[in-house]
Amino acid sequence: MRLRASLYTNRVLDSWRPPVPCLSVGNISLGASGKTPLAEWILQLAISRGLTPSLLTRGYRGRPPKYPFLVRPETPARESGDEPLLLARSCREALVVVDPRRDRGGQWVWERHQPDLFVLDDGMQHLRVQRDINLVLLGPRDLERNWDMVLPSGPWREGEKALNRADAFVLNAHPQSQEAMLARIRSRVSLGNRPVFSVHPEPAGLWRPDRTDPNVSPAGPYLLVSGVGRPERVVQSVTHLLGEPPSRHLVFPDHHPFPDKDRDLIRRTADALGCEAIVCTAKDSVKLEGMREPRLAHLDLRLRFGTALNTDLDFSAWLEKAFLSLRTRS
Repeated sequence: MRLRASLYTNRVLDSWRPPVPCLSVGNISLGASGKTPLAEWILQLAISRGLTPSLLTRGYRGRPPKYPFLVRPETPARESGDEPLLLARSCREALVVVDPRRDRGGQWVWERHQPDLFVLDDGMQHLRVQRDINLVLLGPRDLERNWDMVLPSGPWREGEKALNRADAFVLNAHPQSQEAMLARIRSRVSLGNRPVFSVHPEPAGLWRPDRTDPNVSPAGPYLLVSGVGRPERVVQSVTHLLGEPPSRHLVFPDHHPFPDKDRDLIRRTADALGCEAIVCTAKDSVKLEGMREPRLAHLDLRLRFGTALNTDLDFSAWLEKAFLSLRTRS
């Protein structure tokens, strides 16, 4: 990875420079770190400012009919992948493009739509696309027991020197542990003047789109279903929201496609436990909606930013200032 990064830095390997500002959302380790919620938040911020952003993503486990592939709200999840479809639905004004060659996808969407901003999903190691801002997410484990534990000895994709490519860090941590994490990153990383922001996902409700009032709360027992990288976080969030733990938690692998046999298992389990609701994550809901199960509802999570280091600005203001500077320079 160090050699590969050096080859791109020294222009031995070709990379594409987008004609408008490009922001990368990435991480140093494998597994869930909150990249998709942060990318969604950035897309929605851009849209709220009257901009048309484009998200470039590989579309993990998606099988589109061709590349590049523009994801629309009605696209089947099997074609786009779960996270691209989720973003295409929650950020309808954004251009979500699936292509393992994100430079090709970026050039394709630029030629046709000329977006105002590119967001590179899971982009820290995707050096084929040049970026103006490198946001790197870190979790508690990254700064503690997994620190600099590179594959195969641990989950890191690259060694700690790769963090020098970051322009800002985003720490995904519960509010009670944010101060400790900020102190830990200060001791681990030579920050210089690079800002560090803390964030945590906060449950806002349950969403059942077939209802006139889609925000619902089950009055009785419920079954929890998840196919995500950190299922224990889902349990914590839904328990905090509803005030009691699920009757049972069916855990599936991350990005699980939920074939018919698993949908039958979910129904049978809910029936056997007398559950009034089947709760899943938003990412899982785009694959389970075909069940046409009236008890199905997904957890609605919103990002809440906390304490920051090396800046007096909150994340939104810092990002807008950086983006304005880039547009002025261009």
